[in-house]
Amino acid sequence: MTPRLIVHGGAWDWADALDQVKATSLKKSLSIGWDILQSGGSALDAIEKAVNWLEDDPLFDAGHGSHLNADGVVEMDAILIDAKTYNFGAVAGVTRVQYPISLARRILEDTEQNLFVGAGADALAARLGMPTVSNVSLMSADELQNFRNGVLEGTVDTVGAIAIDAEGNIAVATSTGGTPLKPAGRVGDSPVFGAGGYALHNVGGAGATGQGEHCMRVLLSKYVVDKIAEGCDAQTAAHQAIDYVDNLFERSMVGTIVLDANGNLGAAHSTPKLACGWIDENGTPQATMSNGINGNRL
Repeated sequence: MTPRLIVHGGAWDWADALDQVKATSLKKSLSIGWDILQSGGSALDAIEKAVNWLEDDPLFDAGHGSHLNADGVVEMDAILIDAKTYNFGAVAGVTRVQYPISLARRILEDTEQNLFVGAGADALAARLGMPTVSNVSLMSADELQNFRNGVLEGTVDTVGAIAIDAEGNIAVATSTGGTPLKPAGRVGDSPVFGAGGYALHNVGGAGATGQGEHCMRVLLSKYVVDKIAEGCDAQTAAHQAIDYVDNLFERSMVGTIVLDANGNLGAAHSTPKLACGWIDENGTPQATMSNGINGNRL
């Protein structure tokens, strides 16, 4: 199987001046994941490290640079899915973990459970030997200023990645800091299996972004993969899923990235923009800010 990799940096709207810097960061994330896949590494390894880069980049609402909630605290959610084992690890409301996606992986591989939340998830990270950080260290200067100004509209959103490795295994990752000034304890779609991410072995995987409540109400990622199981390729499944959500909700504001078991890529959104990146057939990182893999490349 020829490995494939696709990532995203959120679906929403932001100033055009940010397009190029977002594209540059997505391409770096892709290069990290692609090097792992090209050296025979697993899809799980590739997407974890690709997302770690985005979690460290304050351009995106994940890890360092996450939105602050209404109480001035960063609360983060993440999910990592292994299609081969039909299993996942997830966290919600973590406040002291630098890489929520890496904690999600430890839950997947080192516990008998699937989802940990809040203080219990932070404590689990410490028990597993993962370094913990102060909540303040997760706050970027821009997000602190947004909180002080009461800014409700963020310029960044959830990050995610999907890969298929040389063995044909598919993995999906999603990580987020949630919505700006959200009520403390609010959890969106990102850590919800079937909503923020979903995958089936020998079928495909999908990740969601945008308005989390809408993604949860329709189990958006599962809807996409179910369409692939019915015979759609990745791009067709992506479009059908977004059309479905957009017909249900006024201003649906959602997006998805998709990878099917044949290595086909797809992406679609009802938001003004979707920060999407992928490795093309020549092994070159590509990125667009609208119209997914069919958009204008940066």
